[in-house]
Amino acid sequence: MLEKTSLTRRRLLAWLGGAGAAALLFGALPGRAFADLPHLDPATDPTAKALHYTEDASKAPPPHKAGEDCSNCRFYSGKPGQAYGPCSLYPGKAVNAKGWCAGYSAKA
Repeated sequence: MLEKTSLTRRRLLAWLGGAGAAALLFGALPGRAFADLPHLDPATDPTAKALHYTEDASKAPPPHKAGEDCSNCRFYSGKPGQAYGPCSLYPGKAVNAKGWCAGYSAKA
């Protein structure tokens, strides 16, 4: 029984090592990998329509509040100063850093 537990622990440690290596590899990818994402099209994307995504937060409908935009939303993962970046609400798409949608949630 002890042998089976050791093998399980070894497998777990091997898996964690592989997952850690993958995380380091993806973290080391240049920012360009995200820059190549297609821009979100609010006219054709059903999620963007449902969440009232707009490229310009100053033209966003209620419940938008002044100062809210994608660049300071917790779902946005673009780099500071970047015009477009990835958003976890729209996988595989880049959103405008100055945009807004009803899924907005301020960064903590």
